[in-house]
Amino acid sequence: MAKAHLTVCAVRLYIPVNALVYRNNLLRNVSFIRKRPLLMPDTLKDLDVRGLLVQRSHEQEFDEHLVGVSRTVYCGFDPTAPSLHVGNLVPLMALGRFQRSGHKPIVLVGGATGLIGDPSGRDDERQLNPAEVVHEWANRLQEQTNRFVSFEGSNAALVVNNYDWASSTSLIQFLRDVGKHFSVNSLIQREAIKSRLGREGGGISYTEFSYALVQALDFLQLYRDFNCTIQVGGQDQWGNIVSGIDLIRRVEGGSTYGLTLPLVERSDGKKFGKSTGGAIWLDPNLTSPYAFYQFWLNVDDSDVRPFLNYFTYDDVDTINAIADAHEAEPSRRDGQRYLASQITELVHGVSGLRSAERITNALFGGDTDSLNAVDLAQLELDGVTSTQVHENDSLLYGLVALGLVPSKGRARQLVQQGGITLNGRKVNDVDELLVRSNALFGKYHLLRRGKKSWALLVHVDDSSK
Repeated sequence: MAKAHLTVCAVRLYIPVNALVYRNNLLRNVSFIRKRPLLMPDTLKDLDVRGLLVQRSHEQEFDEHLVGVSRTVYCGFDPTAPSLHVGNLVPLMALGRFQRSGHKPIVLVGGATGLIGDPSGRDDERQLNPAEVVHEWANRLQEQTNRFVSFEGSNAALVVNNYDWASSTSLIQFLRDVGKHFSVNSLIQREAIKSRLGREGGGISYTEFSYALVQALDFLQLYRDFNCTIQVGGQDQWGNIVSGIDLIRRVEGGSTYGLTLPLVERSDGKKFGKSTGGAIWLDPNLTSPYAFYQFWLNVDDSDVRPFLNYFTYDDVDTINAIADAHEAEPSRRDGQRYLASQITELVHGVSGLRSAERITNALFGGDTDSLNAVDLAQLELDGVTSTQVHENDSLLYGLVALGLVPSKGRARQLVQQGGITLNGRKVNDVDELLVRSNALFGKYHLLRRGKKSWALLVHVDDSSK
Protein backbone atom coordinates (compact mmCIF):
# COMPACT_ATOMS: atom_id res chain seq x y z
CA MET A 1 0.00 0.00 0.00
CA ALA A 2 1.19 3.47 -0.80
CA LYS A 3 1.74 5.85 2.11
CA ALA A 4 -0.31 9.03 2.17
CA HIS A 5 1.89 12.09 2.53
CA LEU A 6 1.77 15.83 2.15
CA THR A 7 1.01 16.79 -1.42
CA VAL A 8 3.13 19.27 -3.30
CA CYS A 9 0.52 20.56 -5.73
CA ALA A 10 -0.77 23.23 -3.34
CA VAL A 11 2.50 25.16 -3.47
CA ARG A 12 3.59 24.59 -7.05
CA LEU A 13 4.30 28.28 -7.67
CA TYR A 14 6.30 29.02 -4.55
CA ILE A 15 9.92 28.59 -5.50
CA PRO A 16 12.20 29.97 -2.76
CA VAL A 17 15.48 31.68 -3.25
CA ASN A 18 18.47 31.39 -0.98
CA ALA A 19 17.09 32.52 2.38
CA LEU A 20 20.01 34.71 3.42
CA VAL A 21 20.27 36.44 0.03
CA TYR A 22 16.50 36.89 -0.04
CA ARG A 23 16.45 38.34 3.46
CA ASN A 24 19.27 40.76 2.75
CA ASN A 25 17.72 41.94 -0.51
CA LEU A 26 14.33 42.41 1.08
CA LEU A 27 15.65 44.40 4.00
CA ARG A 28 17.89 46.46 1.71
CA ASN A 29 14.84 47.53 -0.29
CA VAL A 30 12.94 48.66 2.81
CA SER A 31 14.79 51.89 3.45
CA PHE A 32 12.95 53.04 6.56
CA ILE A 33 13.75 50.07 8.81
CA ARG A 34 15.43 51.35 11.95
CA LYS A 35 18.33 49.27 13.22
CA ARG A 36 18.01 48.13 16.81
CA PRO A 37 20.30 46.28 19.19
CA LEU A 38 19.69 42.56 19.70
CA LEU A 39 18.75 42.92 23.36
CA MET A 40 15.28 44.27 24.10
CA PRO A 41 15.17 46.14 27.41
CA ASP A 42 11.41 45.78 27.95
CA THR A 43 10.34 42.18 27.34
CA LEU A 44 6.76 42.68 28.50
CA LYS A 45 6.26 45.62 26.18
CA ASP A 46 7.74 43.67 23.29
CA LEU A 47 5.43 40.71 23.98
CA ASP A 48 2.46 43.06 24.17
CA VAL A 49 3.27 44.83 20.90
CA ARG A 50 3.58 41.45 19.16
CA GLY A 51 0.17 40.34 20.44
CA LEU A 52 1.77 37.74 22.68
CA LEU A 53 0.67 38.99 26.09
CA VAL A 54 -2.73 37.66 27.18
CA GLN A 55 -2.66 37.92 30.98
CA ARG A 56 -0.17 38.86 33.65
CA SER A 57 -0.26 39.09 37.41
CA HIS A 58 0.46 42.18 39.52
CA GLU A 59 0.91 44.41 36.48
CA GLN A 60 2.76 47.35 38.04
CA GLU A 61 4.86 45.21 40.36
CA PHE A 62 5.73 42.88 37.48
CA ASP A 63 7.00 45.82 35.42
CA GLU A 64 9.13 47.04 38.31
CA HIS A 65 10.41 43.52 39.01
CA LEU A 66 12.12 43.41 35.60
CA VAL A 67 13.75 46.83 35.64
CA GLY A 68 17.54 46.72 35.70
CA VAL A 69 17.78 43.21 37.18
CA SER A 70 18.29 39.81 35.61
CA ARG A 71 15.46 37.51 36.71
CA THR A 72 14.89 33.79 36.30
CA VAL A 73 11.85 32.71 34.29
CA TYR A 74 10.52 29.26 33.52
CA CYS A 75 8.06 27.47 31.29
CA GLY A 76 7.02 23.82 31.50
CA PHE A 77 6.46 21.30 28.72
CA ASP A 78 4.79 17.97 29.42
CA PRO A 79 5.93 14.92 27.41
CA THR A 80 2.51 13.97 26.00
CA ALA A 81 4.10 12.95 22.69
CA PRO A 82 7.58 11.97 21.48
CA SER A 83 8.24 15.50 20.24
CA LEU A 84 7.34 19.12 20.72
CA HIS A 85 5.23 20.63 17.94
CA VAL A 86 4.82 24.05 16.33
CA GLY A 87 2.25 25.04 18.96
CA ASN A 88 5.10 24.92 21.50
CA LEU A 89 7.12 27.49 19.59
CA VAL A 90 5.38 30.50 21.16
CA PRO A 91 6.38 29.65 24.77
CA LEU A 92 9.80 28.34 23.69
CA MET A 93 10.54 31.57 21.87
CA ALA A 94 9.14 33.58 24.79
CA LEU A 95 11.90 32.07 26.92
CA GLY A 96 14.33 33.08 24.18
CA ARG A 97 12.98 36.63 24.23
CA PHE A 98 13.47 36.88 27.98
CA GLN A 99 17.02 35.57 27.64
CA ARG A 100 17.82 38.07 24.90
CA SER A 101 16.69 40.76 27.35
CA GLY A 102 19.22 39.54 29.92
CA HIS A 103 17.09 37.16 31.97
CA LYS A 104 17.80 33.52 32.78
CA PRO A 105 15.43 30.90 31.30
CA ILE A 106 14.58 27.52 32.74
CA VAL A 107 12.99 24.88 30.52
CA LEU A 108 11.06 22.48 32.72
CA VAL A 109 10.28 19.09 31.22
CA GLY A 110 7.31 17.53 32.97
CA GLY A 111 8.46 14.01 33.60
CA ALA A 112 6.14 13.96 36.63
CA THR A 113 3.23 16.09 35.38
CA GLY A 114 3.28 14.12 32.14
CA LEU A 115 2.39 11.04 34.18
CA ILE A 116 -0.69 12.80 35.59
CA GLY A 117 -2.32 14.69 32.73
CA ASP A 118 -3.25 18.35 32.51
CA PRO A 119 -7.04 18.90 32.31
CA SER A 120 -6.56 22.36 30.77
CA GLY A 121 -8.15 22.77 27.37
CA ARG A 122 -9.64 19.28 27.32
CA ASP A 123 -13.20 17.99 27.35
CA ASP A 124 -12.31 14.51 28.54
CA GLU A 125 -9.77 12.61 30.61
CA ARG A 126 -6.33 12.08 29.16
CA GLN A 127 -5.19 8.54 28.58
CA LEU A 128 -2.29 7.78 30.90
CA ASN A 129 0.82 6.61 29.08
CA PRO A 130 3.17 3.99 30.55
CA ALA A 131 5.85 5.48 32.80
CA GLU A 132 8.71 4.20 30.63
CA VAL A 133 7.17 5.85 27.57
CA VAL A 134 6.78 9.19 29.37
CA HIS A 135 10.38 9.04 30.59
CA GLU A 136 11.63 8.36 27.05
CA TRP A 137 9.58 11.25 25.67
CA ALA A 138 10.86 13.52 28.44
CA ASN A 139 14.44 12.78 27.40
CA ARG A 140 13.61 13.61 23.80
CA LEU A 141 12.01 16.91 24.75
CA GLN A 142 15.07 17.93 26.73
CA GLU A 143 17.20 17.50 23.61
CA GLN A 144 14.91 19.69 21.50
CA THR A 145 15.35 22.91 23.47
CA ASN A 146 18.90 23.73 22.42
CA ARG A 147 17.93 25.90 19.44
CA PHE A 148 15.66 28.17 21.44
CA VAL A 149 17.76 29.16 24.44
CA SER A 150 21.49 29.47 24.97
CA PHE A 151 23.33 27.39 27.55
CA GLU A 152 26.30 29.73 27.63
CA GLY A 153 27.00 33.09 29.22
CA SER A 154 26.12 34.73 32.51
CA ASN A 155 22.39 34.04 32.02
CA ALA A 156 22.83 30.53 30.62
CA ALA A 157 19.65 28.48 30.39
CA LEU A 158 18.85 25.41 32.47
CA VAL A 159 16.80 22.34 31.63
CA VAL A 160 15.22 20.54 34.58
CA ASN A 161 12.85 17.61 34.96
CA ASN A 162 10.19 17.84 37.66
CA TYR A 163 10.31 14.07 38.12
CA ASP A 164 13.57 14.63 40.00
CA TRP A 165 11.81 16.20 42.99
CA ALA A 166 8.25 14.93 42.59
CA SER A 167 9.38 11.30 42.70
CA SER A 168 11.12 11.85 46.05
CA THR A 169 8.18 13.66 47.66
CA SER A 170 6.05 11.33 49.79
CA LEU A 171 2.26 11.39 49.67
CA ILE A 172 2.05 12.57 53.29
CA GLN A 173 4.61 15.29 52.66
CA PHE A 174 2.75 16.46 49.53
CA LEU A 175 -0.62 16.60 51.28
CA ARG A 176 0.77 18.46 54.30
CA ASP A 177 3.16 20.83 52.55
CA VAL A 178 1.17 21.55 49.37
CA GLY A 179 -2.40 20.29 49.61
CA LYS A 180 -3.03 22.05 52.91
CA HIS A 181 -2.72 25.43 51.20
CA PHE A 182 -5.44 24.86 48.58
CA SER A 183 -9.18 25.15 49.02
CA VAL A 184 -11.31 22.68 47.08
CA ASN A 185 -13.90 25.42 46.74
CA SER A 186 -11.44 27.66 44.89
CA LEU A 187 -10.05 24.84 42.75
CA ILE A 188 -13.43 23.85 41.36
CA GLN A 189 -13.92 27.42 40.17
CA ARG A 190 -10.90 27.11 37.88
CA GLU A 191 -12.10 26.98 34.29
CA ALA A 192 -10.31 23.73 33.41
CA ILE A 193 -12.03 21.93 36.29
CA LYS A 194 -15.33 23.80 36.29
CA SER A 195 -15.99 23.02 32.62
CA ARG A 196 -15.36 19.33 33.18
CA LEU A 197 -17.58 19.13 36.25
CA GLY A 198 -20.41 20.80 34.40
CA ARG A 199 -20.27 18.50 31.40
CA GLU A 200 -23.04 15.90 31.25
CA GLY A 201 -21.63 12.41 31.57
CA GLY A 202 -18.19 13.90 32.20
CA GLY A 203 -16.38 14.71 35.37
CA ILE A 204 -12.74 14.69 36.34
CA SER A 205 -10.56 12.18 38.13
CA TYR A 206 -8.75 13.06 41.34
CA THR A 207 -5.52 12.57 39.37
CA GLU A 208 -6.20 15.42 36.95
CA PHE A 209 -7.90 17.46 39.69
CA SER A 210 -4.53 17.42 41.50
CA TYR A 211 -2.54 18.61 38.48
CA ALA A 212 -2.56 22.27 39.51
CA LEU A 213 -1.05 21.36 42.89
CA VAL A 214 1.80 19.42 41.30
CA GLN A 215 2.57 22.30 38.95
CA ALA A 216 2.46 24.69 41.90
CA LEU A 217 5.06 22.52 43.60
CA ASP A 218 7.25 22.97 40.50
CA PHE A 219 7.18 26.74 40.84
CA LEU A 220 7.91 26.49 44.56
CA GLN A 221 10.86 24.15 43.94
CA LEU A 222 12.34 26.41 41.27
CA TYR A 223 11.83 29.45 43.50
CA ARG A 224 13.74 27.75 46.30
CA ASP A 225 16.52 26.26 44.19
CA PHE A 226 17.11 28.95 41.54
CA ASN A 227 15.28 32.05 42.82
CA CYS A 228 12.91 31.67 39.87
CA THR A 229 10.25 34.38 40.16
CA ILE A 230 8.42 34.26 36.81
CA GLN A 231 6.40 31.56 35.08
CA VAL A 232 5.11 31.78 31.52
CA GLY A 233 2.66 29.49 29.77
CA GLY A 234 -0.21 29.22 27.33
CA GLN A 235 -3.41 31.06 28.17
CA ASP A 236 -4.99 27.77 29.28
CA GLN A 237 -2.36 27.62 32.04
CA TRP A 238 -3.47 30.71 33.94
CA GLY A 239 -5.10 28.80 36.78
CA ASN A 240 -2.06 26.55 37.21
CA ILE A 241 0.29 29.54 37.22
CA VAL A 242 -1.78 31.36 39.84
CA SER A 243 -1.68 28.23 42.00
CA GLY A 244 2.11 28.40 42.08
CA ILE A 245 2.13 32.11 42.86
CA ASP A 246 -0.28 31.57 45.76
CA LEU A 247 1.68 28.60 47.12
CA ILE A 248 4.97 30.52 47.16
CA ARG A 249 3.30 33.45 48.92
CA ARG A 250 1.78 31.18 51.57
CA VAL A 251 4.83 28.97 52.17
CA GLU A 252 7.76 31.31 51.62
CA GLY A 253 6.17 34.75 51.78
CA GLY A 254 7.73 35.43 48.37
CA SER A 255 6.50 37.58 45.50
CA THR A 256 6.37 35.83 42.14
CA TYR A 257 4.74 36.62 38.81
CA GLY A 258 3.10 34.92 35.87
CA LEU A 259 2.02 35.67 32.35
CA THR A 260 0.18 33.78 29.66
CA LEU A 261 0.66 33.63 25.91
CA PRO A 262 -1.96 33.06 23.21
CA LEU A 263 -2.86 29.63 21.93
CA VAL A 264 -2.28 30.38 18.26
CA GLU A 265 -5.12 29.91 15.82
CA ARG A 266 -5.15 30.24 12.06
CA SER A 267 -7.29 32.92 10.46
CA ASP A 268 -9.50 30.27 8.84
CA GLY A 269 -10.40 28.89 12.28
CA LYS A 270 -8.58 25.60 11.77
CA LYS A 271 -6.33 24.30 14.50
CA PHE A 272 -2.83 25.70 14.24
CA GLY A 273 -0.06 23.20 13.59
CA LYS A 274 -2.18 20.66 11.76
CA SER A 275 -1.77 19.58 8.15
CA THR A 276 -3.12 16.82 5.96
CA GLY A 277 -0.53 14.55 7.55
CA GLY A 278 -1.29 15.46 11.17
CA ALA A 279 0.68 17.53 13.67
CA ILE A 280 3.75 19.50 12.58
CA TRP A 281 6.49 18.22 14.88
CA LEU A 282 9.84 19.82 15.69
CA ASP A 283 11.59 16.44 15.48
CA PRO A 284 12.96 16.04 11.92
CA ASN A 285 12.35 12.30 12.14
CA LEU A 286 8.62 12.94 12.53
CA THR A 287 8.20 16.02 10.33
CA SER A 288 10.97 16.55 7.80
CA PRO A 289 12.55 19.99 7.38
CA TYR A 290 11.03 20.05 3.89
CA ALA A 291 7.47 19.39 5.14
CA PHE A 292 8.08 21.86 7.97
CA TYR A 293 9.18 24.51 5.47
CA GLN A 294 6.16 23.81 3.26
CA PHE A 295 3.81 24.24 6.21
CA TRP A 296 4.98 27.82 6.74
CA LEU A 297 5.14 28.49 3.01
CA ASN A 298 1.43 27.72 2.80
CA VAL A 299 0.08 29.92 5.59
CA ASP A 300 -2.74 32.25 4.62
CA ASP A 301 -1.90 35.81 3.59
CA SER A 302 -3.80 37.17 6.59
CA ASP A 303 -1.62 35.09 8.93
CA VAL A 304 1.69 36.47 7.68
CA ARG A 305 1.86 39.59 9.87
CA PRO A 306 0.83 37.94 13.17
CA PHE A 307 3.02 34.90 12.51
CA LEU A 308 6.04 37.10 11.80
CA ASN A 309 5.44 38.69 15.20
CA TYR A 310 4.96 35.35 16.93
CA PHE A 311 7.66 33.26 15.28
CA THR A 312 10.61 35.53 14.51
CA TYR A 313 12.96 37.58 16.65
CA ASP A 314 12.96 40.49 14.19
CA ASP A 315 12.05 43.86 15.67
CA VAL A 316 8.55 45.16 15.06
CA ASP A 317 9.63 47.81 12.53
CA THR A 318 11.27 45.14 10.39
CA ILE A 319 8.21 42.90 10.65
CA ASN A 320 5.84 45.71 9.68
CA ALA A 321 8.00 46.58 6.69
CA ILE A 322 8.01 42.98 5.45
CA ALA A 323 4.29 42.54 6.10
CA ASP A 324 3.43 45.85 4.39
CA ALA A 325 5.43 44.84 1.32
CA HIS A 326 3.74 41.45 1.31
CA GLU A 327 0.25 42.92 1.58
CA ALA A 328 0.98 45.28 -1.32
CA GLU A 329 1.78 42.30 -3.57
CA PRO A 330 0.44 39.15 -1.90
CA SER A 331 0.69 37.08 -5.09
CA ARG A 332 4.49 37.17 -4.76
CA ARG A 333 4.19 35.40 -1.40
CA ASP A 334 7.36 37.11 -0.18
CA GLY A 335 6.02 37.18 3.37
CA GLN A 336 5.49 33.42 3.44
CA ARG A 337 8.94 32.75 2.01
CA TYR A 338 10.60 34.96 4.57
CA LEU A 339 8.60 33.42 7.44
CA ALA A 340 9.36 29.88 6.23
CA SER A 341 13.08 30.54 5.92
CA GLN A 342 13.39 32.19 9.34
CA ILE A 343 11.52 29.59 11.37
CA THR A 344 12.96 26.60 9.48
CA GLU A 345 16.49 27.82 10.15
CA LEU A 346 15.66 28.38 13.82
CA VAL A 347 14.26 24.87 14.30
CA HIS A 348 16.37 22.83 11.86
CA GLY A 349 19.49 24.92 11.37
CA VAL A 350 21.08 26.19 8.18
CA SER A 351 21.55 22.68 6.78
CA GLY A 352 17.86 21.85 7.31
CA LEU A 353 16.81 25.08 5.62
CA ARG A 354 19.14 24.51 2.67
CA SER A 355 17.77 21.00 2.24
CA ALA A 356 14.17 22.24 2.33
CA GLU A 357 14.95 24.91 -0.26
CA ARG A 358 16.82 22.43 -2.44
CA ILE A 359 13.92 19.98 -2.46
CA THR A 360 11.39 22.74 -3.15
CA ASN A 361 13.44 24.06 -6.06
CA ALA A 362 13.83 20.55 -7.44
CA LEU A 363 10.15 19.64 -7.31
CA PHE A 364 8.81 22.94 -8.56
CA GLY A 365 11.68 23.80 -10.88
CA GLY A 366 12.21 20.32 -12.33
CA ASP A 367 15.95 20.09 -11.62
CA THR A 368 16.38 16.97 -9.49
CA ASP A 369 20.15 16.53 -9.99
CA SER A 370 20.93 18.60 -6.89
CA LEU A 371 19.06 16.26 -4.54
CA ASN A 372 21.11 14.10 -2.18
CA ALA A 373 20.25 10.97 -0.21
CA VAL A 374 19.15 12.99 2.83
CA ASP A 375 16.78 15.02 0.66
CA LEU A 376 15.23 11.88 -0.78
CA ALA A 377 14.83 10.39 2.69
CA GLN A 378 12.82 13.48 3.63
CA LEU A 379 10.58 12.96 0.63
CA GLU A 380 10.10 9.34 1.68
CA LEU A 381 9.15 10.41 5.21
CA ASP A 382 6.43 12.93 4.41
CA GLY A 383 7.22 14.86 1.24
CA VAL A 384 5.46 12.93 -1.52
CA THR A 385 3.47 9.74 -1.93
CA SER A 386 5.81 6.76 -1.69
CA THR A 387 5.71 3.00 -1.71
CA GLN A 388 8.19 0.17 -1.40
CA VAL A 389 9.31 -1.99 -4.31
CA HIS A 390 11.54 -5.04 -4.72
CA GLU A 391 14.30 -5.75 -7.21
CA ASN A 392 12.92 -6.28 -10.74
CA ASP A 393 9.39 -5.16 -9.90
CA SER A 394 7.88 -3.59 -12.98
CA LEU A 395 7.36 0.14 -13.33
CA LEU A 396 3.72 -0.61 -14.12
CA TYR A 397 3.40 -2.35 -10.75
CA GLY A 398 4.93 0.69 -9.04
CA LEU A 399 2.50 3.11 -10.70
CA VAL A 400 -0.47 1.06 -9.51
CA ALA A 401 1.00 0.59 -6.01
CA LEU A 402 1.44 4.36 -5.70
CA GLY A 403 -2.20 4.86 -6.58
CA LEU A 404 -1.34 7.06 -9.57
CA VAL A 405 -3.40 4.82 -11.87
CA PRO A 406 -6.18 2.30 -11.17
CA SER A 407 -4.72 -0.57 -13.21
CA LYS A 408 -1.70 -1.82 -15.11
CA GLY A 409 -3.59 -1.23 -18.33
CA ARG A 410 -3.92 2.48 -17.53
CA ALA A 411 -0.29 2.53 -16.39
CA ARG A 412 0.74 1.08 -19.76
CA GLN A 413 -1.17 3.82 -21.59
CA LEU A 414 0.45 6.49 -19.44
CA VAL A 415 3.96 5.24 -20.22
CA GLN A 416 3.21 4.90 -23.94
CA GLN A 417 1.95 8.49 -24.00
CA GLY A 418 5.25 9.72 -22.53
CA GLY A 419 3.61 10.81 -19.27
CA ILE A 420 6.17 9.28 -16.89
CA THR A 421 9.65 10.54 -15.98
CA LEU A 422 11.87 8.34 -13.80
CA ASN A 423 14.96 9.82 -12.15
CA GLY A 424 14.96 12.64 -14.69
CA ARG A 425 14.62 10.30 -17.68
CA LYS A 426 11.52 10.03 -19.86
CA VAL A 427 10.31 6.42 -19.89
CA ASN A 428 8.87 4.87 -23.05
CA ASP A 429 9.39 1.19 -22.37
CA VAL A 430 6.28 -0.41 -20.83
CA ASP A 431 8.45 -3.33 -19.72
CA GLU A 432 10.78 -1.11 -17.64
CA LEU A 433 12.00 -2.87 -14.50
CA LEU A 434 12.98 -1.27 -11.22
CA VAL A 435 16.54 -2.28 -10.37
CA ARG A 436 18.89 -0.96 -7.71
CA SER A 437 21.66 -0.26 -10.19
CA ASN A 438 19.48 2.39 -11.81
CA ALA A 439 18.16 3.80 -8.54
CA LEU A 440 19.33 7.09 -7.03
CA PHE A 441 21.81 6.28 -4.27
CA GLY A 442 21.00 2.62 -4.82
CA LYS A 443 17.56 3.03 -3.25
CA TYR A 444 15.24 5.64 -4.72
CA HIS A 445 13.31 6.04 -7.97
CA LEU A 446 11.93 9.58 -8.16
CA LEU A 447 8.91 9.48 -10.41
CA ARG A 448 7.03 12.33 -12.03
CA ARG A 449 3.67 12.07 -13.74
CA GLY A 450 3.13 14.97 -16.10
CA LYS A 451 4.70 18.21 -14.90
CA LYS A 452 3.57 18.52 -11.29
CA SER A 453 2.77 15.18 -9.69
CA TRP A 454 5.74 13.54 -7.92
CA ALA A 455 6.09 10.20 -6.16
CA LEU A 456 8.83 7.98 -4.83
CA LEU A 457 9.54 4.27 -5.24
CA VAL A 458 11.82 2.96 -2.50
CA HIS A 459 13.75 -0.30 -2.81
CA VAL A 460 13.33 -2.80 0.01
CA ASP A 461 16.50 -4.51 1.18
CA ASP A 462 16.03 -8.11 0.00
CA SER A 463 19.49 -9.24 1.09
CA SER A 464 18.22 -10.67 4.38
CA LYS A 465 15.97 -13.16 2.62
